Amino acid sequence: MAGDERTSETPDWDALFDVAQAQAGYFTTKQAANAGYSPQLLAYYRDNRVERVRRGIYRLVHFPASDHEDLLVLWLWSEQEGVFSHETALALHDLSDILPSRVHLTLPARWRRRRLRVPTGLVLHFADVGDGDRSSFDAVPVTGPRRTLEDCIETHVEPRLVEQAIHQARQRGLISTTDETRLRGELLGVGEATAP
Repeated sequence: MAGDERTSETPDWDALFDVAQAQAGYFTTKQAANAGYSPQLLAYYRDNRVERVRRGIYRLVHFPASDHEDLLVLWLWSEQEGVFSHETALALHDLSDILPSRVHLTLPARWRRRRLRVPTGLVLHFADVGDGDRSSFDAVPVTGPRRTLEDCIETHVEPRLVEQAIHQARQRGLISTTDETRLRGELLGVGEATAP
Protein backbone atom coordinates (compact mmCIF):
# COMPACT_ATOMS: atom_id res chain seq x y z
CA MET A 1 0.00 0.00 0.00
CA ALA A 2 1.25 3.48 -0.75
CA GLY A 3 2.90 5.10 2.24
CA ASP A 4 4.08 1.84 3.81
CA GLU A 5 7.46 1.61 2.07
CA ARG A 6 9.70 4.17 3.74
CA THR A 7 10.21 5.95 7.00
CA SER A 8 10.98 9.64 6.97
CA GLU A 9 13.18 11.28 9.59
CA THR A 10 11.42 14.64 9.24
CA PRO A 11 7.67 15.16 8.95
CA ASP A 12 6.50 15.26 5.34
CA TRP A 13 2.93 16.57 5.21
CA ASP A 14 2.69 16.05 1.45
CA ALA A 15 3.60 12.37 1.80
CA LEU A 16 1.05 11.87 4.57
CA PHE A 17 -1.59 13.75 2.59
CA ASP A 18 -0.94 11.59 -0.50
CA VAL A 19 -1.50 8.42 1.54
CA ALA A 20 -4.62 9.83 3.19
CA GLN A 21 -6.00 11.14 -0.09
CA ALA A 22 -5.97 7.62 -1.57
CA GLN A 23 -7.91 6.43 1.52
CA ALA A 24 -10.67 9.07 1.71
CA GLY A 25 -8.68 11.14 4.20
CA TYR A 26 -7.78 8.31 6.58
CA PHE A 27 -4.39 6.91 7.58
CA THR A 28 -2.83 4.66 10.19
CA THR A 29 -0.17 5.48 12.76
CA LYS A 30 2.21 3.25 10.79
CA GLN A 31 1.58 5.26 7.62
CA ALA A 32 2.04 8.49 9.60
CA ALA A 33 5.34 7.20 10.99
CA ASN A 34 6.49 6.43 7.45
CA ALA A 35 5.83 10.10 6.63
CA GLY A 36 7.79 11.25 9.72
CA TYR A 37 4.88 11.78 12.13
CA SER A 38 5.36 10.24 15.57
CA PRO A 39 2.39 9.54 17.85
CA GLN A 40 3.40 12.62 19.84
CA LEU A 41 3.36 14.81 16.74
CA LEU A 42 -0.04 13.41 15.76
CA ALA A 43 -1.30 14.28 19.25
CA TYR A 44 0.03 17.82 18.78
CA TYR A 45 -1.93 18.20 15.53
CA ARG A 46 -5.13 16.63 16.88
CA ASP A 47 -8.24 18.77 16.42
CA ASN A 48 -6.29 21.15 14.20
CA ARG A 49 -5.18 18.96 11.31
CA VAL A 50 -6.03 15.39 12.28
CA GLU A 51 -8.58 13.60 14.41
CA ARG A 52 -8.30 10.20 16.01
CA VAL A 53 -11.03 7.89 14.76
CA ARG A 54 -10.08 4.76 16.65
CA ARG A 55 -6.89 3.31 18.07
CA GLY A 56 -4.20 3.58 15.40
CA ILE A 57 -6.44 5.27 12.81
CA TYR A 58 -6.67 8.98 12.06
CA ARG A 59 -8.46 11.24 9.60
CA LEU A 60 -7.50 14.57 8.09
CA VAL A 61 -9.89 17.09 9.66
CA HIS A 62 -10.64 19.12 6.54
CA PHE A 63 -10.81 16.24 4.09
CA PRO A 64 -14.24 15.99 2.39
CA ALA A 65 -16.47 13.23 3.68
CA SER A 66 -17.14 10.29 1.40
CA ASP A 67 -19.60 7.42 1.21
CA HIS A 68 -18.70 4.24 3.05
CA GLU A 69 -16.07 5.79 5.32
CA ASP A 70 -17.04 3.19 7.91
CA LEU A 71 -15.74 0.48 5.59
CA LEU A 72 -12.45 2.28 5.09
CA VAL A 73 -11.89 2.53 8.84
CA LEU A 74 -12.58 -1.20 9.25
CA TRP A 75 -10.24 -2.01 6.36
CA LEU A 76 -7.46 0.04 7.98
CA TRP A 77 -8.22 -1.75 11.27
CA SER A 78 -7.50 -5.01 9.41
CA GLU A 79 -4.05 -3.67 8.51
CA GLN A 80 -5.27 -3.41 4.91
CA GLU A 81 -5.48 -7.20 4.63
CA GLY A 82 -9.23 -7.66 4.93
CA VAL A 83 -11.61 -8.04 2.00
CA PHE A 84 -15.26 -7.09 2.36
CA SER A 85 -17.34 -10.15 1.64
CA HIS A 86 -20.58 -12.07 2.05
CA GLU A 87 -23.67 -9.88 2.60
CA THR A 88 -21.60 -6.69 2.60
CA ALA A 89 -20.13 -7.51 -0.81
CA LEU A 90 -23.57 -8.44 -2.10
CA ALA A 91 -24.81 -4.97 -1.13
CA LEU A 92 -21.72 -3.19 -2.49
CA HIS A 93 -22.11 -4.94 -5.85
CA ASP A 94 -25.80 -3.96 -5.74
CA LEU A 95 -26.83 -7.49 -6.65
CA SER A 96 -29.92 -7.81 -4.46
CA ASP A 97 -32.22 -5.97 -2.09
CA ILE A 98 -30.16 -7.09 0.90
CA LEU A 99 -29.66 -4.60 3.72
CA PRO A 100 -26.95 -6.11 5.95
CA SER A 101 -27.20 -5.20 9.61
CA ARG A 102 -23.52 -5.99 10.13
CA VAL A 103 -20.36 -5.64 8.07
CA HIS A 104 -18.71 -8.84 6.83
CA LEU A 105 -14.95 -8.88 6.37
CA THR A 106 -12.79 -11.83 5.33
CA LEU A 107 -9.30 -11.88 6.81
CA PRO A 108 -6.43 -14.13 5.71
CA ALA A 109 -6.60 -17.63 7.22
CA ARG A 110 -3.44 -17.00 9.27
CA TRP A 111 -5.38 -14.35 11.25
CA ARG A 112 -7.61 -17.04 12.76
CA ARG A 113 -5.09 -17.60 15.57
CA ARG A 114 -4.79 -13.92 16.44
CA ARG A 115 -6.52 -12.51 19.47
CA LEU A 116 -8.52 -9.63 18.08
CA ARG A 117 -10.63 -6.92 19.62
CA VAL A 118 -13.29 -6.96 16.94
CA PRO A 119 -15.09 -3.66 16.35
CA THR A 120 -18.82 -3.66 17.12
CA GLY A 121 -20.97 -4.65 14.18
CA LEU A 122 -18.17 -6.48 12.35
CA VAL A 123 -18.45 -10.17 11.44
CA LEU A 124 -15.15 -11.85 10.63
CA HIS A 125 -14.56 -14.72 8.24
CA PHE A 126 -11.17 -16.36 7.71
CA ALA A 127 -10.03 -17.49 4.27
CA ASP A 128 -7.39 -16.62 1.73
CA VAL A 129 -8.93 -14.57 -1.07
CA GLY A 130 -6.82 -14.64 -4.20
CA ASP A 131 -6.45 -11.76 -6.64
CA GLY A 132 -8.86 -13.44 -9.07
CA ASP A 133 -11.59 -13.36 -6.42
CA ARG A 134 -11.19 -9.67 -5.61
CA SER A 135 -12.43 -6.43 -7.00
CA SER A 136 -12.56 -2.97 -5.48
CA PHE A 137 -15.20 -0.59 -4.28
CA ASP A 138 -13.97 2.97 -3.84
CA ALA A 139 -10.73 2.58 -1.89
CA VAL A 140 -11.43 -0.84 -0.34
CA PRO A 141 -11.19 -4.42 -1.62
CA VAL A 142 -14.32 -6.52 -1.96
CA THR A 143 -14.82 -10.10 -3.07
CA GLY A 144 -15.75 -10.40 -6.73
CA PRO A 145 -19.34 -11.23 -7.68
CA ARG A 146 -18.80 -14.98 -8.19
CA ARG A 147 -16.90 -15.39 -4.91
CA THR A 148 -19.50 -13.25 -3.12
CA LEU A 149 -22.30 -15.50 -4.33
CA GLU A 150 -20.38 -18.63 -3.31
CA ASP A 151 -19.76 -17.19 0.17
CA CYS A 152 -23.42 -16.24 0.58
CA ILE A 153 -24.60 -19.72 -0.42
CA GLU A 154 -22.09 -21.34 1.94
CA THR A 155 -23.21 -19.21 4.90
CA HIS A 156 -26.93 -19.71 4.19
CA VAL A 157 -27.89 -16.16 3.31
CA GLU A 158 -31.63 -15.88 2.56
CA PRO A 159 -32.07 -18.03 -0.61
CA ARG A 160 -34.50 -15.55 -2.20
CA LEU A 161 -31.86 -12.81 -1.98
CA VAL A 162 -29.12 -15.07 -3.33
CA GLU A 163 -31.38 -16.15 -6.21
CA GLN A 164 -32.02 -12.49 -6.99
CA ALA A 165 -28.27 -11.80 -6.84
CA ILE A 166 -27.44 -14.69 -9.19
CA HIS A 167 -30.00 -13.38 -11.67
CA GLN A 168 -28.65 -9.81 -11.44
CA ALA A 169 -25.02 -10.95 -11.77
CA ARG A 170 -25.83 -12.96 -14.91
CA GLN A 171 -27.93 -10.14 -16.41
CA ARG A 172 -25.05 -7.70 -15.92
CA GLY A 173 -22.47 -10.12 -17.33
CA LEU A 174 -20.64 -10.47 -14.01
CA ILE A 175 -20.80 -14.26 -14.05
CA SER A 176 -20.90 -16.79 -16.89
CA THR A 177 -23.79 -19.07 -17.79
CA THR A 178 -21.76 -21.97 -16.41
CA ASP A 179 -21.29 -20.10 -13.11
CA GLU A 180 -25.02 -19.31 -13.01
CA THR A 181 -25.97 -22.98 -13.46
CA ARG A 182 -23.45 -24.16 -10.86
CA LEU A 183 -24.47 -21.50 -8.32
CA ARG A 184 -28.18 -22.25 -8.74
CA GLY A 185 -27.41 -25.93 -8.19
CA GLU A 186 -25.43 -25.14 -5.04
CA LEU A 187 -28.24 -22.88 -3.82
CA LEU A 188 -30.80 -25.67 -4.33
CA GLY A 189 -28.48 -28.10 -2.56
CA VAL A 190 -28.22 -25.76 0.42
CA GLY A 191 -32.00 -25.28 0.43
CA GLU A 192 -32.59 -29.05 0.44
CA ALA A 193 -30.02 -29.56 3.21
CA THR A 194 -31.67 -26.94 5.43
CA ALA A 195 -35.26 -28.02 4.80
CA PRO A 196 -36.99 -29.73 7.78
